[in-house]
Amino acid sequence: VRAGKANVKILDGIMVEYYGSLVPLAQVGTVTVPDAKSIVITPWEKSIIRDIERAIINSPLGITPENNGELIRLGIPPLTEDRRRELVKQVKADAETAKVSIRNARRDTNDAIKKSIKTDNTPEDVAKDAEAEVQKLHDRYIKKVDELFSAKEKEIMTV
Repeated sequence: VRAGKANVKILDGIMVEYYGSLVPLAQVGTVTVPDAKSIVITPWEKSIIRDIERAIINSPLGITPENNGELIRLGIPPLTEDRRRELVKQVKADAETAKVSIRNARRDTNDAIKKSIKTDNTPEDVAKDAEAEVQKLHDRYIKKVDELFSAKEKEIMTV
């Protein structure tokens, strides 16, 4: 999640009509980020600059392109407080999904350890050590997810 910074990924879903077929924007020109607040699209053929502009206007981005005949410049507006809160919610949901994945991995590993006790005659003390190691890894990565979430939340909410 990029908070208020220009990122070419926001253009990934935009399709441009090019010789009768729809193609991704990245396939009809060069997309660059000259600074944190703008994106520049330089079409390989000047004749399709209007089609690129129309595709951006019709997209759900809500950004008005500036066409100077040679290239298209997109100014990224600053985030509103509501949009910042939405982004934090999205990041929190992503963090929760990551935590669930970590917990599922722990559960699956512990199940495999318990199964190996029954089927492979793994000694109890070896199994307990393995479960303790799995728990340490679980705790370390849950903490890492929490740290990443806190840092991203701070970045998003900083005006």
